[in-house]
Amino acid sequence: MASGDDTTVRPFLLCRADEPLPDALRGAVAAIGNFDGVHRGHRALAAAVREEARAGGHPAVALTFEPHPRAFFRPDAPMFQLSGEHAKQIVFARCGLDGLIVRRFDADLAGTSARAFVIDFLRDGLGLSGVVVGHDFHFGRAREGTPSLLRELCREAGLSCRLVEPVALTGEEEQVSSSKIRMALSEGDVARANALLGYRWFVTATVRHGDKRGRTLGYPTANLMLADCALAHGIYAVRIRLPDGTIKDGVASYGRRPTFDDGAPLLEVNLFDFSGDLYGQELGVEFVGFIRGEERFASAEDLIARMHLDAAEAKRLLATDTVPSMLA
Repeated sequence: MASGDDTTVRPFLLCRADEPLPDALRGAVAAIGNFDGVHRGHRALAAAVREEARAGGHPAVALTFEPHPRAFFRPDAPMFQLSGEHAKQIVFARCGLDGLIVRRFDADLAGTSARAFVIDFLRDGLGLSGVVVGHDFHFGRAREGTPSLLRELCREAGLSCRLVEPVALTGEEEQVSSSKIRMALSEGDVARANALLGYRWFVTATVRHGDKRGRTLGYPTANLMLADCALAHGIYAVRIRLPDGTIKDGVASYGRRPTFDDGAPLLEVNLFDFSGDLYGQELGVEFVGFIRGEERFASAEDLIARMHLDAAEAKRLLATDTVPSMLA
């Protein structure tokens, strides 16, 4: 980000939970939220925090919490998290922020009063100079803090405070939300999810060893395990970022492999025009389009015939895709 006179460029910094805040992020203006998915509405906050920070010559950061408060309060109910810490880091860096501050959401923070959250945590603990939040932001013990109370407490604490209005897609009245994106992905509606995000939804994960069955079928795959993912089981057109930054097209299956073992859900990615060893390396996989649901085939030959069609359809979808990327 360029701040102040727009000549100072700072490297993007990640400050994880329990790590001391780098001096370079002291005095920052922070956009505060869970930012699951870092969708269009979240990026409106990022744009606002850049503007506020630039005006005062401060760093611009996002402040988020792990685990997600919903996961903290309902640990027995698995949550489809759209973006983990690494994905948020990637998107916020692309948004031009100076850093991402992650703090632990635990019983102590959940029990913090609204006043203590602003005075003790934001001002004294993190040394912020200002905050940017959504119009419906609630905070503090039992969500007692309202936007109007935040403004009052920030004024008392000497912090700037800016509220950002919700964002909706053109022609729609309801605001963009993480829950809508989760629903779209759980139905396999990648186009809808990507429209709400404003870019291709992506995951990052490390390639693990599998049963090597894809090689025998003529479609070798990189196998990735996704935690608590509620993506619809099926076949997808994807783009893959390799560790060296190269982008490859491909086709992926997410599901339980009903033709063979009905095992735990696994993302199996076939990269077009690629040969090499990816075991133990991290890939980024962007979802471009949904091809079909997961099916059980009578034989391996029937499956292979369908895989040829799936690969052809994936190439067609990829050739016409114009959705922005956060990985390229």
